Amino acid sequence: MSSLPPGWYKDPADTSTQRYWDGDGWVGRSLPVDAAPPDGPLPEEPPAEPTLSSDAGPSSGAPAALPGWHPGAPAQQPPGGHRPGLPGPPTPPTGGDQPSRGSQPLPGWMPPPGMPMIAARPHGFALAGFGPRLVARILDVLAVLVLNVVVNGYFLYQFAQEFAPYWRAAVQQAANGNAFGEQPQPTSRMQNLMWAMLIIATLLWLLYEAPAIANRGQTIGKRIMHIRVMAVEHTDPIGFGRAFRRWARLGLWTPLWGCAGLGFLLQLIDCASPLFDQQLRQALHDKTARTVVVEFPPDARPTVGASHGGGSSEGQG
Repeated sequence: MSSLPPGWYKDPADTSTQRYWDGDGWVGRSLPVDAAPPDGPLPEEPPAEPTLSSDAGPSSGAPAALPGWHPGAPAQQPPGGHRPGLPGPPTPPTGGDQPSRGSQPLPGWMPPPGMPMIAARPHGFALAGFGPRLVARILDVLAVLVLNVVVNGYFLYQFAQEFAPYWRAAVQQAANGNAFGEQPQPTSRMQNLMWAMLIIATLLWLLYEAPAIANRGQTIGKRIMHIRVMAVEHTDPIGFGRAFRRWARLGLWTPLWGCAGLGFLLQLIDCASPLFDQQLRQALHDKTARTVVVEFPPDARPTVGASHGGGSSEGQG
């Protein structure tokens, strides 16, 4: 069973077009891959009306006689098994490696060698690459660091005052050739200041990121890099509760930086996790909140309320 939400994706049978996936199969007509898709699938083209040969009588309603047929002759079928002017039987697939145009392969179908992978396009937007996401995260870390210099400056100064004698004693021991001897222990006040700074840094990160993602889907870094966080199933703002769950999966490890850097290691693994998701490029915190990160040009306007191909036409910046 596929986990891809309904939306427009590249057609695996013709990668120059895109087609609507309703969660169970491909529906509607396809569009060129660079065309702006509507909210839902395009209706199928109506089938052509079956036509009969002009040799048939105008009022008899009988199909045209086959060449060489005469009254009393046995019924004949033309080559191919169908009558002229009527739709023929479906042609069997050839090879079986590539799905036919009318088949419904699941998203994530592995193409044969040399054929590109199916690229998901949630709500018609291309998925953001790892590079822009990494740069956006670095820019956001710098922004939070500036906040910490302002808010945590007092605690940092107090910590430096406590740390200076500890550092001088460690340097003196190393100079005396006793680098592997008994090291001076940090004071309890140093430890308390360190935990206070880590907790304040965590709260500053929460206040910086969660409200911005909840309302606009963009922090400062994401806006600069033209990417946006969106829900898997709709384009409405995801709200604070969902934005908090997304942030918490990553940000709540920050106090564990004081445990030999364990928190930083766990956050590094989380930030690298999109490299291992070939389908939607979701990080672990995206999977927790059921969100995706997409390319979002400055002039893009998602349709608010678009869910399963529906929604209003009101834009959300």
